[in-house]
Amino acid sequence: MWRLTLTRLLAGVPALLVVTALVFLIVRLIPGDPARILAGEFATDAVVRELRQRWQLDQPLPVQYGVYLARLARGDLGRSTATSLPVAPELAERFFRTLELAVAAILIAAAVGGFAGIVGATRRASLADYAATVLALAGVSTPIFWSGLILILVFAVRLPWLPAGGTGTLAHLVLPAVSLGLFGAGVIARQTRSAMLETLGEEFVRTARAKGLAERGVVYKHALKNALVPVVTVLGDQFGRLLGGAILTETVFSWPGMGRYLIEAIGMRDYPVIQAIILVFAVSFLAVNLIVDLSYGLLDPRVRVE
Repeated sequence: MWRLTLTRLLAGVPALLVVTALVFLIVRLIPGDPARILAGEFATDAVVRELRQRWQLDQPLPVQYGVYLARLARGDLGRSTATSLPVAPELAERFFRTLELAVAAILIAAAVGGFAGIVGATRRASLADYAATVLALAGVSTPIFWSGLILILVFAVRLPWLPAGGTGTLAHLVLPAVSLGLFGAGVIARQTRSAMLETLGEEFVRTARAKGLAERGVVYKHALKNALVPVVTVLGDQFGRLLGGAILTETVFSWPGMGRYLIEAIGMRDYPVIQAIILVFAVSFLAVNLIVDLSYGLLDPRVRVE
């Protein structure tokens, strides 16, 4: 397991270098001059030139990229061109806000999607199965921003039970977490149903039933445990997607996370902030994939032996 961890970590280094290079180039293709935006519409050319020199935007791109990598190697994410403050402290606070939202959303998605998938598999071709299928299709097909607006309209405007946005209490977390978790619930429900149907047809399940074991024990103790490997793969993939999907959710619900921070940075052409946020997203994806790979050995002893 240690060898697998080390291999994955070493393989992640070239991937992160590619990400830094692509993001560095792409953000500079966004129309608009950061110095001009920061200086204001009526600023003189001399002020704009001074700002470009201060942030080294007048240097060739290879020089800028080399300086960026050198700072990154020291753990320095740079300073925001909009506020002149270090990016790392602000990003750390925003990251934990986004992580809080993503964890709550994946728990909702796993609970709702897992239950719907199990019900659909154990009661195949029944009304419950059709209802679970409709739930999965609705969850996958509904855009995150649209479901967020509908939830605000119903539970914050028509029925003022929950706040429409902001943060501070558990009530502020409910609507954005539900909105973000609905999409993941649909995907998890489909995968759980498919994996459970395949597992319920295996020989060991028929043997367990032939021994007279209760159906609940057969489903949850034997079938579900063996069906978890593909489901965990989808869970890991969905958690990474929820981190990225939080951009829309945080904007709709005014949640002070990385997604909203990224939107603000793009509007200001704040290159250091944009680069830092995308890098954190990339590292998060790699970390989630590593955790998923390691979890295979805990769920399936055959994988652990390999």
